[in-house]
Amino acid sequence: MTVLGIRFCTVKPEGEARGIADFMGPKGWNFGERDMGADHSDSFQGAVFPAGEASWTEIWAASEHMPETTMLHVIVDDADRYAEQAKANGLSVNGPMEMHGERMYFSEAPGGLQVAVISKLD
Repeated sequence: MTVLGIRFCTVKPEGEARGIADFMGPKGWNFGERDMGADHSDSFQGAVFPAGEASWTEIWAASEHMPETTMLHVIVDDADRYAEQAKANGLSVNGPMEMHGERMYFSEAPGGLQVAVISKLD
């Protein structure tokens, strides 16, 4: 069982999300932003700042389909094994869910932080 990467994801109102993306991107720290082919001139949808092969920061604008939240994604080699261990340790674990070629399990940490444990589908 190996942790391969970490993703931090925050979903905020559009103006706040755009401000965070500007802070992280070329108008601020200048972390390299993944080109998603979006034109942010009219409305901001989101931004992704990669860090290595399996880690990145995601900033998204809240919408009716994506409510405001903060999430920690832990990328692992085998999400099923991690989920089995977490359940055996008494944690409440939801999933799996499969999306974008990944298998995901979800839990809520003390204090309300949303945590997803994710691995690539075979």
